[in-house]
Amino acid sequence: MLRLRGRFTAGPDPDYVLGKLDKAKVRSFPKVLVDLSELSSIGSMGIGFLVGLYTSVMKSPEGRFVMAGATARVREVLALTRLDTVIPQAVDVAAGLAALRAKSAGTGS
Repeated sequence: MLRLRGRFTAGPDPDYVLGKLDKAKVRSFPKVLVDLSELSSIGSMGIGFLVGLYTSVMKSPEGRFVMAGATARVREVLALTRLDTVIPQAVDVAAGLAALRAKSAGTGS
């Protein structure tokens, strides 16, 4: 589970964020739940991070990715960018974990 907190917007150190994304990609997690419940706002840097991580995870046939607990402001940005139509979302972490398990059960992994 990846927990994002505070504001995920362009900041003074984009290399730090890109480094974290690269580390996550190298680890090749087949299932990722992103907890957005403590994320107050998201900008282009955060959207790019989520898209990069999502595409990396979904390259694997076993890849599963769910975002959970997005606040109203974050949901608004996800809707504006139409990511809410691409990346599965759950109302909270428990529902997100259940969604990952259900998808795994359905695929036999």
